Amino acid sequence: MLSTTLRAILAGFVAGFLAPGQASAQASARAIELSAGIHRIEAEMASTPGDRAEGLMHRKSMPANRGMLFVFPEAGVQCFWMKNTLIPLSIAFLDDDGRIVGIADMQPQSLDNHCSSKPVRFALEMNIGWFKRRGMAAGAKIGGLDKAPPGR
Repeated sequence: MLSTTLRAILAGFVAGFLAPGQASAQASARAIELSAGIHRIEAEMASTPGDRAEGLMHRKSMPANRGMLFVFPEAGVQCFWMKNTLIPLSIAFLDDDGRIVGIADMQPQSLDNHCSSKPVRFALEMNIGWFKRRGMAAGAKIGGLDKAPPGR
């Protein structure tokens, strides 16, 4: 079993072989609909090491109800940073049932780590403040994760 740090390093290495934007173009081709109460989210999938490493890097904007769902092969403490990410984001760490275990706001181009407080298999990035504006906090549920592919 690889540690989260080693997985991130390997994912970055793999992503380095892709043309800029190639991983995000692949992720955007695989989107699913999630729900947060009455709110609908179109979530791009990041379920491979390359897609997770690229994430939302290099984008200048993101539509209001669009986000990126990171899917990991198994639950673990997951950490994110914002290197080469140009838009401010909020990230919700989700357990296997889709319950939010924590939310963090992340600033563009920051190398600060934002980690889940306990093992999770999913993380959902949205425009900064998206969860707060909808009154969502730890314990709220995101629906539709059953449609997500298994993480690799």
